[in-house]
Amino acid sequence: MADREQALDTHLKRSLDVMQRTATDRELRASILTIADAIANSFRAGGKLLLAGNGGSAADAQHIAAEFLSRFKRDRNPLPALALTTDTSVLTAVGNDYGFEQVFERQVRGLGRKGDVFVGISTSGKSPNVLAALKAAREIGMVTVGFMGTGGTMHNLCDLRLAAPSDETALIQQVHIVAAHAICGLVEQELFGK
Repeated sequence: MADREQALDTHLKRSLDVMQRTATDRELRASILTIADAIANSFRAGGKLLLAGNGGSAADAQHIAAEFLSRFKRDRNPLPALALTTDTSVLTAVGNDYGFEQVFERQVRGLGRKGDVFVGISTSGKSPNVLAALKAAREIGMVTVGFMGTGGTMHNLCDLRLAAPSDETALIQQVHIVAAHAICGLVEQELFGK
């Protein structure tokens, strides 16, 4: 029993530590504000938000898209956000015909337009299918945003970066969703007032 309590205590302390570092990191806070501005500007200009990731990051992409398309804190008009992780026919067709590394890239090329925002989510910062999508988004003229941890190479493909101050997947994901909620709230406030 003591081992379980110690494991829980250790996890919660690491969680609090990473959130405290996030809350006090001026560069990270500035990134959150800049990403919110980019998304709001795209929506205001008639653009849309595309998001993609694998595993837990796929779930985060879907969660974030739902907050924008449905609502976050207030009743308001829906905002055009789409997770590229949800259409099994597209994912399996592209995966079968072109390979798994192209499942997001093909969708970015088909759905993305100049001025749209693409958010690639990868806790490792090196997911090949997310990297391919970021490259495609850049070629199209989309604003590229990376949600990542401290490692990987995807930061080179991103106009804007949200780098969680950790190399532990669960803690990175925790920062990503907290930051995404902050971004949703900021965008709602910007577009729909107080």
